[in-house]
Amino acid sequence: MTQTCSRDLEKIPLNWKNYCQRFQLLLHLEELQMKTEIEKFNQDVPMFKHKSNAGLLLLQVTGVSMKSTMILSGNNVLVTPLDQTGVFKKKVYKGWIHHVDAEQVFLQFSEKFLSCFKDGMRFNLQFAINRMPMRTQHRAAELVYKNRLKEVLFPTGQFSSHRSHLHRVLELGHNLEQRTAVEHIVAASAKPAPYLVFGPPGTGKTVTLVEAIKQIVKTQPSCNILACAPSNSATDHLCEKMLEENIDNVYRFYALSFPVINIPQNIKLCCNLKQQKETLVIPSKKELMRHKIMVTSLQTAGRLVTGGIPADHYTYLIVDEAGHAAETECLIPLAGLLKPDKCQVVLAGDPKQLGPIISSRVAEKHGMGVSMLERLMNDIDLYKSHETQGFNNRFVSKLLRNYRSHPAILKIPNELFYNGELLPYANKVKCSSFCKWEHLPKKGFPLIFHGVAGTDERDDNSPSVYNMAEVEVLKEYLKALVDHFHKKGVTKIEPREIGIIAPYRKQVEKIKDALKMDKDLRKENLENVLVGSVEQFQGKEFNVTLVSTVRSNPKLTAPKQRFTIGFVDNEKRFNVAMTRARALLIVVGDPRVLKTDQIWNKFIHYCFRKGGYRGITVSDAEEDLTNLHFPILRRE
Repeated sequence: MTQTCSRDLEKIPLNWKNYCQRFQLLLHLEELQMKTEIEKFNQDVPMFKHKSNAGLLLLQVTGVSMKSTMILSGNNVLVTPLDQTGVFKKKVYKGWIHHVDAEQVFLQFSEKFLSCFKDGMRFNLQFAINRMPMRTQHRAAELVYKNRLKEVLFPTGQFSSHRSHLHRVLELGHNLEQRTAVEHIVAASAKPAPYLVFGPPGTGKTVTLVEAIKQIVKTQPSCNILACAPSNSATDHLCEKMLEENIDNVYRFYALSFPVINIPQNIKLCCNLKQQKETLVIPSKKELMRHKIMVTSLQTAGRLVTGGIPADHYTYLIVDEAGHAAETECLIPLAGLLKPDKCQVVLAGDPKQLGPIISSRVAEKHGMGVSMLERLMNDIDLYKSHETQGFNNRFVSKLLRNYRSHPAILKIPNELFYNGELLPYANKVKCSSFCKWEHLPKKGFPLIFHGVAGTDERDDNSPSVYNMAEVEVLKEYLKALVDHFHKKGVTKIEPREIGIIAPYRKQVEKIKDALKMDKDLRKENLENVLVGSVEQFQGKEFNVTLVSTVRSNPKLTAPKQRFTIGFVDNEKRFNVAMTRARALLIVVGDPRVLKTDQIWNKFIHYCFRKGGYRGITVSDAEEDLTNLHFPILRRE
């Protein structure tokens, strides 16, 4: 079936006439794959109470991939008791997947079920997809024709205002690109075409959107704004930035399933939380329409459509982190709440960073893996950069000033993905704070590539790869960093100070284990050190970032050998991983494998030329593999 679908999809590219049918087919393929993935976890197993959270039960699982984690989270589980204790009647009980980690699934059940539960009881578990997100996206695809969104989805620019009056913005006078974007958003110069804010790493996409919202409120008091993002964390970040700017009448709308404990303190007073009962409620249509600025996730925006909010209510519809959302997710507010001639759509994001996470390879290949932002920039002439004049500012602005990283860290991603146009504007004191670190191979160059000749390993019960030699090197760097902070009088590592990125779940697990088991690291306060996949780091920044590339197998580099270096061999992942650090970037990997990839080869040679290379040497001649492991680094 999928092969037939793939052939059919290849025949005709996406266009206005096949838009709804094509995306609905892709959604069906995606749901089918998700169902297949989640049913792999159906089993007869014992369950146990969570040690510290009485409201959760847990069960042991093996071989959970990062993609499976995404699929499992938030879905349902049906359990049938296998114990003959008589405590439960022989019937099916419904639970919810609270969250998932490398080896455990955490489940939530009703209080009645939990009151009868005893540790070790056995159940038959049947995992089931929560179809509501898919149904919401199907509805959105159906509504595009009814709401006449051709000039939004396939814009020509012929209906856009050519004489828009630009309100001069003085607040961003120091940043021409941000100011230009804000002025055009406020003027709605692109309407009905979407206005795109192309924001490379650290260039202030969210700051730009918040300033635009501030100016709209100031100059157009009758306007209503809907601001969205693909994830709840990104939506909360956008909302918090608005509150920091003292923008009035901001309302954060959560789904009823959102855990109340995760609502940031400063948002609790301006959201749909019923304070007395600490529960979330769905306000009336009248109440929802009363708020000038509605902030919600793309998925939860579907609730506004269901609630009957009129299509002409919102005059601005803004999506932050739009590059991370599937097009059908972006459609949820667009297709249900947009009147094209009345509302300016704004999409902000970076098509050069990670796109949507899709389960079905066929669906991913034929459109689901490309965000609406990226499709518009790739396929629509309005959004393409002119050879001499650059982007047309009436439809798109490219932010160019990077406020995050030391120039040495920024250089390679800038050249590879942004035509060398990014300008280093990071605070010099902050981004240079590690330039004199005693363990830098070259002072003043806060970037290290540490070559390690490790070995790929896999456990029998998991397809995921890990590399213990790289774990050992990372541990030594962590100890050196902790020593550095201690000398400065810092006793506890703050959040966003250190982040460790690894492309495989098993490597993430091994690094986390090392933080708990190593006798020196165990006694340090390292709970704020985030260890995770590249996906978990999108949109975040850290003072110090360590990256483990994992793949290390000399056979991979044999002449004429066809091979893949797995997740590492992906330019968007590379870009995200290399652009999280403000002041220090440490990359650990096997140069013999990585140098076969053009992008990694450029990065490794850059580190070598600038004096930031340490570890095993790489030559074009055949290497003696017995003498490749060098001392890691000296600790005082």
